[in-house]
Amino acid sequence: MTPNKEDYLKAIYKLGGLENMVSNKRIAETLQIAPASVTEMLQKMKREGLIHYEPYKGSRLTDEGMRTAISLVRGHRLWEVFLMRHLGYSWSEAHEDAELLEHITPKRLITRLDQFLNHPAYCPHGSAIPHPDGQIDPVPMQTLNLLPVGVTSHIRRVTEEKELLDYLQESGVSIGSAVCIMEAAAYEGPLTLDLEGKHIQISYKAACQIYVDQTEGL
Repeated sequence: MTPNKEDYLKAIYKLGGLENMVSNKRIAETLQIAPASVTEMLQKMKREGLIHYEPYKGSRLTDEGMRTAISLVRGHRLWEVFLMRHLGYSWSEAHEDAELLEHITPKRLITRLDQFLNHPAYCPHGSAIPHPDGQIDPVPMQTLNLLPVGVTSHIRRVTEEKELLDYLQESGVSIGSAVCIMEAAAYEGPLTLDLEGKHIQISYKAACQIYVDQTEGL
């Protein structure tokens, strides 16, 4: 299977395609590919038995597609743990190189890597590492921008996007940190945070890509 097809399977998986139909538009946005190209590829993948595809409705993974997607996601996130824990990679470096390694990692290496790392539950960016059967341990979360001013929560996950990862790491954001919004500027302006006792500012756009423990009532 080509890395291109594997990227499609992983995108569908991340967008909820284990159980739900994922639209072509969402796949195109995720992969940053023209919608016409997405439609052509999805038709090929349907013929190969990797997805269930219905025009105007979307795509969902078949059992075969699901197994491949889970293996890719497990490999990617385990490599991220290894690269940061043992080779001193930054957030964005780990994500970039894991994108390459996931396509060439056999299942037996994924299994041994998991054992070597003592079965981590999350990657360094806070995303759950699925079990071999695809199950994950869900944690209720909400984006930081929805956290009420003055309420303390903890950072659990950040979106894996290079520029964002570099921006957040340079700002001192880390998984597990206690965070509280001290002030939110009007019209989606910057947020002033108390981050483990340190006061920093981040953009509203970045706050929409940071996930914290869900507060009561949301």
